[in-house]
Amino acid sequence: MSHLRTENDIRTVAVNFAMPGEFLRSVPCGAGHINDTYEVHFSQGGVPMRYILQRINHHVFKRPDLVMDNIARVTGHITHKLRAAGAPEPDRRVLTLIPCRDGGISHQDAIGNHWRGYIYVERATAHNHVDDPHLAAEAARAFGEFQNHLTDLPGGRLADTIPNFHHTRSRYNSLMRAVAEDRVGRAASVQDAIDFCRRRESMVDVLLDLQAKSRLPERVTHNDTKINNVMMDDATGRGICIMDLDTVMPGLVLYDFGDLVRTTTISTAEDAPDASGVEMRLPMFEALVRGYLEGASFLTEAEIDHLAFSGRLITLEVALRFLTDYLEGDHYFRIKHPRHNLDRFRVQAALVESMERQDAAMRDVVDRWKSAQN
Repeated sequence: MSHLRTENDIRTVAVNFAMPGEFLRSVPCGAGHINDTYEVHFSQGGVPMRYILQRINHHVFKRPDLVMDNIARVTGHITHKLRAAGAPEPDRRVLTLIPCRDGGISHQDAIGNHWRGYIYVERATAHNHVDDPHLAAEAARAFGEFQNHLTDLPGGRLADTIPNFHHTRSRYNSLMRAVAEDRVGRAASVQDAIDFCRRRESMVDVLLDLQAKSRLPERVTHNDTKINNVMMDDATGRGICIMDLDTVMPGLVLYDFGDLVRTTTISTAEDAPDASGVEMRLPMFEALVRGYLEGASFLTEAEIDHLAFSGRLITLEVALRFLTDYLEGDHYFRIKHPRHNLDRFRVQAALVESMERQDAAMRDVVDRWKSAQN
């Protein structure tokens, strides 16, 4: 996998984008597992300016052109709606692509890497972990509004940038193949983890079966609703901009809400080496339900009724993915040490168990806020 690392490399890429002024420096930023992201600083007549330059991981996203087409359609549509509504500072409320000097929306460098540029969202912060229910509610409201904006997206169905990304049955079957193949000889040492997943196989088809029966509609969804993909306004604490749009594609809104529950309610870091302290924090879950129902006014009754289950399902799905990657030799997620993906799995598994213990309380929260909305 090729990476451009030096500042001179970044300068060479940046010159291909319509970023006026003099290049000053670049700083790596972000905590994502997949792409490389840089904050690039320019001087425009002595006025400092910041942009985002990002390398699209074409080993994960096999068709960067489809990724960029989806992003351009989604951001263009939301921008149009914000401006039509007279929303202030629309370039802080939706990501704005910076065009290339050749008129394109992405640049392919000499060694095959694909790059894109965004206007930097100033005076806002992304949080990797939150303890404040207000911020949790704001994140959920922002994702709900994002989905609301896209209920009338014109131009036909978006491309599937990663086919079967949230197809939990496919994720489970991939794990079982990894177990059977045992490429790097790790399966015997994690039999308890494999058994944990097998005991929960009945969960993986629940939403897929409902979709097949037309009880859950396909919508435009984000598909990676981690808390740090929402920019919070520094002055008001309000969620103002949704980030990381690579996986925006057709899906179920329950996948989005479920992943927000997974990443926001957890009591520890995702890769904590000790999973014994992992809990699903019910007050944070209630904040998410409250905020999401405020922002997502289009939800059907079936979607609302499965909000609590969705958090448990997506947490299990991500656990499946971490364990699969561990058994296959850690080729997908970036790791910092040999047991990193296994640690991640055990944290997700502990979170699933915590949600199972609190299932009745979670469903009560949804019912209460559902009634409050009526």
